[in-house]
Amino acid sequence: MARLVSIDIDGTLEVGEPPGIVTVELVKLARRRGYIIGSCSDRPISYQQAMWQRVQIAADFTALKHRLDEVKARFPAAAYYHIGDTELDQFFADGAGFRFLSADPDAHRVWSIELLGSA
Repeated sequence: MARLVSIDIDGTLEVGEPPGIVTVELVKLARRRGYIIGSCSDRPISYQQAMWQRVQIAADFTALKHRLDEVKARFPAAAYYHIGDTELDQFFADGAGFRFLSADPDAHRVWSIELLGSA
């Protein structure tokens, strides 16, 4: 069974405002490895969908971050991760039963190896 990765945009993804440390290439690598990929952000759904189109990734889902629980209900997965940069990201991830992965450089070095086998 696949693993699911939800990604916040602003402050987390390199194309966010401000840019974060999660690269588009890392997301593409996760996609190639069979992960269920999408975004849970404060940004409107239409913005999220347009962002995924711009970076040429076919996202499996886009949702508002307070609806992580709905993403979990919609996609059976072996594990659920939410990558974000704020305490609010962690709050919603924890509440929905996702493992929170912090988008800071020190944490990224650890979880990128766990998640993808590479830094």
